[in-house]
Amino acid sequence: MRLPAALFLLLALFAAAPAHAYLAYASNEKDNTVSVIDLDTMKVVKTVPTGQRPRGMALTSDGKRLLVCLGDSNRIDIFDTKTWQVTGSILTPDPEYAALRKPENNPLYVSNENNALITVWNIDTQRMLVQMPTGVEPEGMAVSPDGQLVVNTTETTNMAQFFSYATGKNLANVLVPPRPRWAAFTHDGSEVWVSSELGGTVTVIDTKTFKILDTIRFAVEGLRSTFIQPVGINITDDDKLAFVALGPANRVAVVSVPEHKVLSYVATGHSEYNATVKKYLLVGQRPWHMAFTPDGKYLLTANGLSNDVSVIRVSDLRVINTIPVGQQPWMVLVSPH
Repeated sequence: MRLPAALFLLLALFAAAPAHAYLAYASNEKDNTVSVIDLDTMKVVKTVPTGQRPRGMALTSDGKRLLVCLGDSNRIDIFDTKTWQVTGSILTPDPEYAALRKPENNPLYVSNENNALITVWNIDTQRMLVQMPTGVEPEGMAVSPDGQLVVNTTETTNMAQFFSYATGKNLANVLVPPRPRWAAFTHDGSEVWVSSELGGTVTVIDTKTFKILDTIRFAVEGLRSTFIQPVGINITDDDKLAFVALGPANRVAVVSVPEHKVLSYVATGHSEYNATVKKYLLVGQRPWHMAFTPDGKYLLTANGLSNDVSVIRVSDLRVINTIPVGQQPWMVLVSPH
């Protein structure tokens, strides 16, 4: 049965529409703000002033609270995402990144970069529960899907460090290539993927044995290897694809999770004609961290050098929009309205 032309057009428009009723948040570390983006209109609808050097962020499961790490203010502010008032502050030195244990939304694990510590906090009382010593410059932090395992990356000592949720005990330290920045669990909890910015790799680690299963390397034709600096990693809910932000390469790598194999690369912007140099230039420079929309249809990248956020349509791996935000966006998260 053929659909009426008007209905066919309506369905086509609906299918092509951007992620409906979602808000995105980008932390802009240079101008001390968070940009609030409406993904219906693909525009910034609010700019929220913060403390100094906002970088890592965490969002509660219901989307009602956004926690922002303010490294140069030595605190984490907790924002109400309806009123954008600060409802609480966690005072902790040089917080780089924070990860919540979900769905409980407690505790909060914080990388205190200058102190070589993970501090663990109750976000409701803003009280510290425990400290866990780490290697030098802890940064990337992730909690396993079952909440029982915590992993942290240490940039200078080149380790992925694993801790028990129940005891706080350090279970293993795994050496990885230089400057590990990020860690992501597969959704079945069997693997941790760790990006090494200067090593140009992603290391895949077994969560039962803490043995290295594979090392994924990247190569972009016509680009020097020194420009390929993996940082953010996002894995689809079905554990089929991983997306790896490659920093100065201005690309996102698409990787088969089961095979640990690079499938393709996505440029994080679109070509725009620049009249001064009389050529088309790529916008969306230095993708750093990323976030899926809750429906998994779109992937957003925070582009630190071009001061924007790219929106990648996952179905065909195309950038459909690039949204100007504040200066040097470091991280992006997505929440429903």
